[in-house]
Order: sequence, then C-alpha cells, then structure tokens
Amino acid sequence: MKKQIPNIITLLNLFSGCIAIVMAFNGNFLAVVIWVIVAAIFDFFDGFAARALGVSSKLGVELDSLADVVSFGVAPAAAVFVMLKQFTLYPDFLLPAKEIIPYSAFLISVFSAYRLAKFNIDTRQTTSFLGLPTPANGLFWITYVYGTHLLSNINEFYLYLTIGFILILSLLMVSEIPMFSLKIKNLKLKGNEKQLLLIVLMIVFVLLWKIIGIAWGILGYIAISIATLKKKKSIR
Repeated sequence: MKKQIPNIITLLNLFSGCIAIVMAFNGNFLAVVIWVIVAAIFDFFDGFAARALGVSSKLGVELDSLADVVSFGVAPAAAVFVMLKQFTLYPDFLLPAKEIIPYSAFLISVFSAYRLAKFNIDTRQTTSFLGLPTPANGLFWITYVYGTHLLSNINEFYLYLTIGFILILSLLMVSEIPMFSLKIKNLKLKGNEKQLLLIVLMIVFVLLWKIIGIAWGILGYIAISIATLKKKKSIR
C-alpha cells in the first residue's frame, strides 16, 4: 500500500485537472485557477512522497506525465479556447477565420504532451530544465485568462497578444533554452539567487495585479532564465 501513496496523489492531480476542464467550459475562470493550483500542489507532493517513502517507480513517472498533460495542458487550453470563443472584436481580415482561431488554443495541449514525453527520456534535465516546464506554462495560461477575459471585448490587442503567447510559449516548451529549477537547494543566498529573485518578483506582481500577477511572474521566470544564459555566454 505504501508504494501506491505517491500514485494516489498523482491521480488526485489528474482529478483536479478534470474538474478544471469542466470549470473552463462553464466559463468559471476563477474555479479553473483554483483547481489547477490544487493540481500543482498534488504534483509537487507526489514526487516528494515518492522520495520520502523511497518508492519511486517508472509507473509513477509515466502516471505523473499523463496527469500533467491533463492538468497543465488540456485544462489551460480549454480555458484559452473558451476565452477566444468569447472574442467579438475581430479585425476584418481575420473574420473568415473567426470560428477556427479558438482551436489554436489546443496547441498548448499538443506541445505540453510533446514536452512531457521529451522530458521523460532526457537525462540532461535532472537539476534544471531545457525549455519552459509544462506546469509553469499551465499556471501562466490560467491566470492570464482569468485576468484578461473581461478585456477581450474592449480591445482587439488582446486577440493578437493571446495568439502570440500561444505560439511563443508553445515553442519555448520544446526549445533547448536552459531554464532554472524552482527548487531552493538550501537556506543560503548563494546558489539560490535566481529562485529568490523570482519569489520577490512574484510577490510584488501579485500585490500589484492580484491573480494575473502570477502570469507576469512566469514571464519574469523566462526573462531571468534567458538573461542568465546571455550573461554566461558573454563571460565565455
């Protein structure tokens, strides 16, 4: 029974993601945020439980990826799809594609699945990541949708912004760009500078912009990772 505890936690992640999908199609974007965050908590604790109990397994790894596809791939994509369906301010040149454009949201699911499969066989991503992690991408989308869906019929700029983010972030997930791990290694400042900077940015953004501040914090995570990469290259 002990070895099944992490798998049960993973399945609770999956269950939470399923509820988030239902909430997305009901247009309840706050509930989507809540349930995906709940899924993220379960996603953290399944690995923690597996290590603490010493029961890590290949089954758990595969199950974790399947749950993540739902919670951080399909659920956010469903929220983006519903938001795009609500857009009314389409420019004339995009009107013929008005019914098709919302389906571009499911590129989030497609690239999330590809990234997770790639991650499972990539031995280089043990202490850091190559490309944007799927949970981070999922958290960006659910908070972005919650914060901007009411603005979708005020300014057509948000249509272009959303489509742009879909393309850019999807490609970032499967890119070879190094992204630092969010785990704090110890209680010392040295070696945790990027993580602590991100925590400060996230707190400031949430205080300033509430839930959507999480989305801008994820963009800050990407910016810090890329800025650090450029810095390393310039030193060489």
